[in-house]
Amino acid sequence: MTALISRTDTVRQDARPHIRTRRLRTRVSRVVASVILLAFTAVVLTPIWVLVVVSLHHGSAAPENPFALPAPPDFQNYVTAFQDMHYLRSVGNTLIITLATAVLTVLAASLAAWAIVRHTRRWTRTVYQIFVSGLTIPIFVVLTPLYDVMQKLHLLDSFVGIVLAYTATLMPFAVFFFAGFLRTVPPELEEAAAVDGAGLLRTYWRIVFPLLRPATATLAIFVILQVWNDLILPLVLLSSDSKQTVTLAVYATIGTHTMSPEQLLPTLVLGVLPLFIVFLTLQRYVVAGIAAGAGK
Repeated sequence: MTALISRTDTVRQDARPHIRTRRLRTRVSRVVASVILLAFTAVVLTPIWVLVVVSLHHGSAAPENPFALPAPPDFQNYVTAFQDMHYLRSVGNTLIITLATAVLTVLAASLAAWAIVRHTRRWTRTVYQIFVSGLTIPIFVVLTPLYDVMQKLHLLDSFVGIVLAYTATLMPFAVFFFAGFLRTVPPELEEAAAVDGAGLLRTYWRIVFPLLRPATATLAIFVILQVWNDLILPLVLLSSDSKQTVTLAVYATIGTHTMSPEQLLPTLVLGVLPLFIVFLTLQRYVVAGIAAGAGK
C-alpha cells in the first residue's frame, strides 16, 4: 500500500511540470490574442477618430496633428452641415427606404427559399440557379435596363420604385442565404402542421418564419448596411430634393473640382451616426443570429 501511494505521488510530481507548461502556454496565447485584437481595434478606430477630430477644426486648413483634439472644438461645422443637409428629412427618407426594403426582402426571399428547398423539382433547381447567378451581375450592368423599366412603370423619383429596385438587387443573396439556412432545418414541424390541417401560408407564418429568426436578424442588418450606404440607386432613380437620402446629401458637398473638408467631414459623421447607433443597439441580436446560424 505504501509503495502504491509513493508511486502515485511520483506520478503527480512528474505531471506538475506539464500542467505548468500548459497553463503558461494558455496565458501566452491569451496575451498574444489580446494584443492582436487591440491592434486590429486600433487600426479600425483610428480613421474614425481622425475623421471626428478633423471635423471639429476651424477652417479648411488641415491641422498639424490630426490626432489631437482642437482647443476649443468648433461645432459650427456640424450646425452648418445639419442645416445644409436638411438632416432630419434626409434621415427620414433613408429610414423609410431602408426599413421598407428590409421587410420586403426578408418576406420575399424567405418565401422563395422555402419553396425552393422544400419542393425539390427540376424547375425549382433551375430557379435557384438563376437566383445564384444574379450574384455575379454587377449593379452597373443593370442600371440602364432598371432605369428604363422604372420609367415605363412611372416609378422614377418615388420611394416605391427605389424600394422595389433595392429588393430586386438584394434578392439573389437573400435567397441564397435563406436557402442555405433552411437546408439545416428539419422539416418534421412543417409536416406535423400539414397533418393538423394548416395551409401553406399558416405553416410559413407560424412554423417556418419563427425558425428563420437568427438568419432574418443577420440578413436584415446586411440589407440595412447595404441600402443606407448606397449612392448609386438614389443618384439614378431619385431626382427631387425632398426625397434625397443621406448619401445624396453627403455627395452634394463634393464639388466638381474642389472639396471642402469643413463641409464634407461633418456630413460624413452625421450620415453614419444613425447607423452607428442602430448597430450598437442591435449588436447583441446580430451576434446571437450569427451564433445560432453557425450552430445550425
